[in-house]
Amino acid sequence: MFESLAEKLEGVFKRLKGRGRLDEENVQEALKEIRMALLEADVNFKVVKDFIEDVRVRAIGQDVLESITPGQQIVKIVYDRLVELLGGTSSQLKFGNRFPAPIMLVGLQGCGKTTTSVKLARVLAKSGKRVGLVSADVYRPAAMEQLRVMGEKIGAPVIAADSKQNPVKICVDAVEESKRKGYEVLILDTAGRLHIDAEMMEELKQIKSAVNPSEILFVADAMTGQDAVNVAAKFNEMLGIDGVIMTKMDGDARGGAALSLKAVIGKPLKYVGVGEKIDAMEVFHPERMASRILGMGDILSLVEKAQTVVDEKKARELEQRIRKNEFTLGDFREQLLQIKKMGSLQDIMGMIPGFSKIKSLKQAAPDERELVKIVAIIDSMTIKERNNYLLIDGRRRKRIALGSGTSVQDVNQLLKNYAEIKKMMKRFTSKGGLKALRRGNFRF
Repeated sequence: MFESLAEKLEGVFKRLKGRGRLDEENVQEALKEIRMALLEADVNFKVVKDFIEDVRVRAIGQDVLESITPGQQIVKIVYDRLVELLGGTSSQLKFGNRFPAPIMLVGLQGCGKTTTSVKLARVLAKSGKRVGLVSADVYRPAAMEQLRVMGEKIGAPVIAADSKQNPVKICVDAVEESKRKGYEVLILDTAGRLHIDAEMMEELKQIKSAVNPSEILFVADAMTGQDAVNVAAKFNEMLGIDGVIMTKMDGDARGGAALSLKAVIGKPLKYVGVGEKIDAMEVFHPERMASRILGMGDILSLVEKAQTVVDEKKARELEQRIRKNEFTLGDFREQLLQIKKMGSLQDIMGMIPGFSKIKSLKQAAPDERELVKIVAIIDSMTIKERNNYLLIDGRRRKRIALGSGTSVQDVNQLLKNYAEIKKMMKRFTSKGGLKALRRGNFRF
């Protein structure tokens, strides 16, 4: 999402670091470019104005201009200010001492409330909470059925409701049902409209009054830009919200809404949707997002993603096979599938520090369809062929290509790449490999 902004800021900081010394004129010139970059990213005008002024005051000081590395000092100032702009620290949900703790999701129609309800239920269930779901949307056809089907996919109980009932009664009855069944959290998927209207707000106010939710979360569509911020502000003014969940953060929106929310409405961004799959929701970490915007990567999020898909026992077994030079095509396939589970390859690479600064790597970013092709080729092999690729002669290559819907050239390329990987692993695990790595002179 922030790729364009990150590239522009990277260019500004590269020029700053290229200067041995800085003066006020250099700083003002850089701030003008940063201002334009933020405005082009659709950040709220007043937010940009305050941001630039704050950075200017901090940057034009003796400690910065007379330091040995003034360019890096300014990058640090911009980073700190971005973290503040994004909310400072991650904001956790507040459940209080109530059982169940009702969490009310609100927003306009089409912002993704129902999908977000299920994603949030999955996140909370993984943290050990017993979570129930209920749909109070009696207006949108099949809204209740959609929640039921999606809830089944993650094994979350969805409390049955009648579309002919009053939405307030549905929510009140669901709270009582949750008490009986011992749910710790109840997520209320409320109805949306194409735009804010008095009837919609009155219904939401009545639900709020009847169930006294622990949290009211506004679901915002990142693709709508500043409109999302304006609508969130209106909901906060009329209903009072506790935070925001932003959907479609994996899209090509410019990112201005995420950068403007906290400053405009004073409420934190708590979760972000980073894909269409049910597991594609993350806690929002301001410091990690600021780091990615400035091209510094996000190792913590990368590690967390890896931990969710990696089986520790299998990882140890794989390590032993690599040490014994027994890494097979079957192992290669398994690793590719685990990487795929972590999400978009482009997103994963964006978490690697320095990746955004290497143009050749960015241009060579892998096509995710290649992963599908590689897995299909390996799936078309026999177990013997996967365990010993040297068995795969010309006749077998033709059969594998035909079975996987690819070409012989594709099969040849996979086997060539796999052979190179095996060679690299053998060198790395050889007697002197680890010592060479520690000395910093290991060569692939």
